[in-house]
Amino acid sequence: MLQKYNPVNENLIYSVNGRLFRRDEPGISPFDSVVQGGDAVWEGLRLYRGRIFRLTEHLDRLRDSAKALAFGEIPTHDAITETIRKTLDANKMYDGVHIRLTLTRGIKLTSGMDPRLNRQGPTLIVLAEFKPPVYDKSGLKLATASVRRPSPDVMDPKIHHNNLINSILAKIEANLAGADDAIMLDSQGFVAETNATHLFLVKNGILHTPRIVACPEGITRSVVLEIAPLIDIPVVVESLSLVDFYRADEVFCTGTMGELAPVTSIDCRTIGNGQVGLITTRLSEAFALKVGLEGTMVVNRPES
Repeated sequence: MLQKYNPVNENLIYSVNGRLFRRDEPGISPFDSVVQGGDAVWEGLRLYRGRIFRLTEHLDRLRDSAKALAFGEIPTHDAITETIRKTLDANKMYDGVHIRLTLTRGIKLTSGMDPRLNRQGPTLIVLAEFKPPVYDKSGLKLATASVRRPSPDVMDPKIHHNNLINSILAKIEANLAGADDAIMLDSQGFVAETNATHLFLVKNGILHTPRIVACPEGITRSVVLEIAPLIDIPVVVESLSLVDFYRADEVFCTGTMGELAPVTSIDCRTIGNGQVGLITTRLSEAFALKVGLEGTMVVNRPES
């Protein structure tokens, strides 16, 4: 699963604190906290026909993460939404768009890790791209990484922070193994998530997913947990090992970037019959219906 450059994004416009920049224009200071130490929080949003799905929940998580990192100032939901709208309008975007929202602590007086050096901030970055869901819906191949997800005593995953080296190291292992993504275990050896998504398995008609111990609180994950009982699919949230996934009837992953995507191979083991499962299909259809009916309207269809 290697994303490719999309020529439609050649003339992209992005926003830094409401100021618009062309794709090839630098807009971030080298003294910004995100450059100095990854001192920032982020969200991934998806635009469906002018609406952003679960926008409030994403902005709530962004605010909660910034509060946990003791940011001195956090923009209001309305201010962030207006900046998103301005960026989408500038790009004439209406559908099939992924938005990367980054909020940094701001600009420092001099380089260094100490937050007391921050006298100007925060910095809000809005990057929107024309980008369909990135995962192959015919089936992903996963490989388990040696890199572990940190537990709350190391770095609490409820902070949706920009320190993503842990995930990048796992992704490197997946690339070398010829897999689409990496499964990451927690410090006790239970499955946490992949390097980029949450995981679900189906066994004997029951949906199972790992507890949120060493993985973030997923927005798409929460939607799946909402809709499964509505279509008569029982759900269990529990600690799960790799063996639970190896012997599952179905496995799929969830995330804003890829929605719901089936997994057909883990560590060279075929999952189920190697095909997209019935329950995965039912949940994917229910999810698509939900995003078609819900969402916060942020832009109108462009005239041209």
